Amino acid sequence: MSIIDKVVAAVTPPESDEARLQARATARSAARPGSWLELALDHHLEIEAAFAAVKGATAAPDRIAAQKKLALVLTGHSIAEESVLYPALALSGEKVHAEKAYLEQSAAKIQMAALDQLDPTSQDYLDKLAHIEGAVAHHVYEEENTWFLELLEKASASTQSKLALRYREEFNRYCGQSGASSAISAGASSLPMASVVSSI
Repeated sequence: MSIIDKVVAAVTPPESDEARLQARATARSAARPGSWLELALDHHLEIEAAFAAVKGATAAPDRIAAQKKLALVLTGHSIAEESVLYPALALSGEKVHAEKAYLEQSAAKIQMAALDQLDPTSQDYLDKLAHIEGAVAHHVYEEENTWFLELLEKASASTQSKLALRYREEFNRYCGQSGASSAISAGASSLPMASVVSSI
């Protein structure tokens, strides 16, 4: 972990596990079947499972394959949020939260690229992975605890329906119609290009 990573981690202590569980329970109870919120929450669970798979892999090839699966779901999810949910958040009067969300996701993408530069069996790799996982967990907490509930409260019913459709479209454009969960469970280790091309 770089000195910058250590400083950031020291000044931004994570939320408690209890606070995260409570935020998720509240968001889950507010989500309607098929809504953008339900989809986003499901993706959060997939992302957590993908981080666990990377940490659980011990051999370098297995860890690299698991990292590719993590990158797939993380990127597909962030593209959908950045294209659909964050603009809606900004337009609903929460521009500061939207800007912070974009910044945090950009930082995660940079850190994922930095992870590619490290030996997957090294302690530096595991430290960087833990830093990314912590940053993503904090970001998810902000979404589930505040940002998404604000959007749910402020957007009209017709806007909510449009957000669900557009969120699903953007996620599928990157991950394919079957989504990241099937890619993760099927053991796919790269972006399904045929699905991407056919959806453009």
